[in-house]
Amino acid sequence: FKSCYKNFNFWTCKGTQTLPGENNGKQHIFSLRWDQLRENHVNLVHIESRKSKRRNSEFEIYVDCDSNHEQLNEIIQLLQKHVNVVDMEPPDNSCLPEESKEMSNVPWFPKKISDLDNCANRVLMYGSELDADHPGFKDNVYRKRRKYFADLAMAYKHGDPIPRIEFTEEEVKTWGVVYRELNKLYPTHACREYLKNLPLLSKYCECREDNIPQLEDVSRFLRERTGFTIRPVAGYLSPRDFLAGLAFRVFHCTQYVRHSSDPLYTPEPDTCHELLGHVPLLAEPSFAQFSQEIGLASLGALDDSVQKLATCYFFTVEFGLCKQEGQLRAYGAGLLSSISELKHALSGNARIMPFDPKVTSKQECIITMFQDVYFVSDSFEEAKVRMREFAKTIKRPFTVRYNPYTQSVDVLKDTPSINSVVEELRHELDIVGDALSRLNKQLGV
Repeated sequence: FKSCYKNFNFWTCKGTQTLPGENNGKQHIFSLRWDQLRENHVNLVHIESRKSKRRNSEFEIYVDCDSNHEQLNEIIQLLQKHVNVVDMEPPDNSCLPEESKEMSNVPWFPKKISDLDNCANRVLMYGSELDADHPGFKDNVYRKRRKYFADLAMAYKHGDPIPRIEFTEEEVKTWGVVYRELNKLYPTHACREYLKNLPLLSKYCECREDNIPQLEDVSRFLRERTGFTIRPVAGYLSPRDFLAGLAFRVFHCTQYVRHSSDPLYTPEPDTCHELLGHVPLLAEPSFAQFSQEIGLASLGALDDSVQKLATCYFFTVEFGLCKQEGQLRAYGAGLLSSISELKHALSGNARIMPFDPKVTSKQECIITMFQDVYFVSDSFEEAKVRMREFAKTIKRPFTVRYNPYTQSVDVLKDTPSINSVVEELRHELDIVGDALSRLNKQLGV
């Protein structure tokens, strides 16, 4: 990936090398060049290798390091003696000396949807590795299965079809328990938008008690409803990387099923949580826009701002409540996929506060037990307006605008970029004006 964070420039070099017999190519290359890299004051941040799709006898190596432009040139010269460098991505501001000092300190962020390939695999927790207190830690069969799902997600690239899974009998049984018990609560606990969209998931994605939907089918369904798509992920991403996906209407989604020993509990997001908790509301246009706007606000923001946005996301998209017909209803996926916490949040005993990003962003997020407080909004629209106002307080020397035609973000930081948007808006207003004029003629106004 390409990144610029604070005073460090992170560069990625993608290269290929013919497999050296029985040797591990990655170890071979970097054991040879480590002294030279160190002599050039270059710190390796991350090394990753994959089998090359171009040729079976090759593999690709991704190297992340922090360096300046001169150091990078020396690194490339060293690597070219051992690999064929096919792609090198410096920070956007590396060759733009006219950029302001403020822009040079902006953390890297994806500018087009395919850039998510560069940050979707930076899994922080779980994935193929489980903690000792995880229900499946001592189950070698389950751990092997988790590695299978993690490998599929790590190999995924933008534009690829999501691999279809033949779920085991045990996985389907676990899913069925969760599905059956939650559906008993939804009529009295879930918001109306959720109840409207859940049957559509059954109709178009074969979401049933005895069948786990395929992510490719779910992604196609969401694309037609709200423009959101699904991207498989191996485990927890950082708040920055996860929110970046939302900016492009991409939802990073796990594909594995929780351990069967305790089907009503999971220490991490699994496919039960994703499909039953998140997907029905991602099919709702207003909610989809709300999710995307949180993601857009995170692009290029500093760490403390990203954390505040992530906390707001946590207490809305994951654990949010709303008022409908004078009653509290849940729209947060963490609630809608947890039988016990869903009951607790609407029991009348939970602490409830109005959603205010300035207050909510300071609240502690709890993942091991029930939340100390839940935040309620009158509607998604109200929450969206409040988040828009809060986003204006995020410190960054630009704003961004999503371009759905190119699935990219436009960085608005100078007069030319802003003028371009103004021209587009004038065209859109002209279309609206023409429509109103025709309507008035029909009505005789």
